Amino acid sequence: MIPPIDAQFYHHREQFILENGGILPELTIAFHTYGTLAEDGSNVVWVCHALTANSDCKDWWHGLIGKDKLFDPEKYFIVCANIIGSCYGTTSPCSIKSGVSIPSHTSFPLITIRDIVKAHILLRKHLGITSIYCLLGGSLGGQQVLEWAIMESHIIHNIIPIATNAQHSPWGIAWNTAQRMALESDPDFHSPKCGKCKNGLKAARAIAMLSYRHYATFDSTQKDHDAYVDSFNADSYQRYQGDKLVQRFDAHCYYSLTKSMDSHNVGRYRISCESALNSIKAKSCVIGIDSDILFPIHEQEFIARHVHLSEFHSVTSLYGHDGFLLEYSQLQSIISKFLEQ
Repeated sequence: MIPPIDAQFYHHREQFILENGGILPELTIAFHTYGTLAEDGSNVVWVCHALTANSDCKDWWHGLIGKDKLFDPEKYFIVCANIIGSCYGTTSPCSIKSGVSIPSHTSFPLITIRDIVKAHILLRKHLGITSIYCLLGGSLGGQQVLEWAIMESHIIHNIIPIATNAQHSPWGIAWNTAQRMALESDPDFHSPKCGKCKNGLKAARAIAMLSYRHYATFDSTQKDHDAYVDSFNADSYQRYQGDKLVQRFDAHCYYSLTKSMDSHNVGRYRISCESALNSIKAKSCVIGIDSDILFPIHEQEFIARHVHLSEFHSVTSLYGHDGFLLEYSQLQSIISKFLEQ
């Protein structure tokens, strides 16, 4: 896949050692920046993206980022890095490097959320950033926020984890497993050609949409008002969503990133999730979506209970988990009040 316009690239020429013992011979990270870094380095806003997003957060989170928005590049230096395993310019299962052997497709090693954050830290240092004013993200992006706030608690001042959890749940892992089974059932999944497995990816996306939305979402937006016996709105909607993803994403990257999400556990090798969250020093604004069935709101309440200097807010949405990408007005109100404190 082609990285979005204006993407920059950081090339780490040394081996990148993974948490699970694997090795990437080198690492490339695609990233975007907006605005100018202040002389004292105090205006950094770092956005961590979710599963199939890219580093151009001003595009996919346009309601929060941009001129005259909550995070205005004229005020802040905004950074977003494409994560390891994604197909938008960072090292992934479909990377091709001349003279360097990058494991590809199904042989690509397991990348954990901790590995992703470790790569972010390399980029942070490369950019000369010594302090992060605000670190935020939703879903898999929120998992990165929590992990990073633990790993570098001394440089992060405010965190905003949205619609996320401290450890990926059996429920969430089951949804991801169902999607990977759909990919595995497509004969093209085992093809050496990157970008194949279109039918498997379409099916995986259709499964995912059921977890991203809510019963009420489909009842409100896809209900048929005529006496059909076939060709239902919900049917065409699911197929449409599958077709859209196939046009912009790679099946092997999707497979890899669902495994990364499943790996999330801030308590791994840190006694417990409670103990790990307790070590976060940043002020925290934890946000949940009241209709989210993938990351139920009790998961965000758990985070808020165990992070010092933390507050919890609930967003009302018809759109389930995807509310973190859509409910701009509520998010802006909550976040702006938090940062003004």
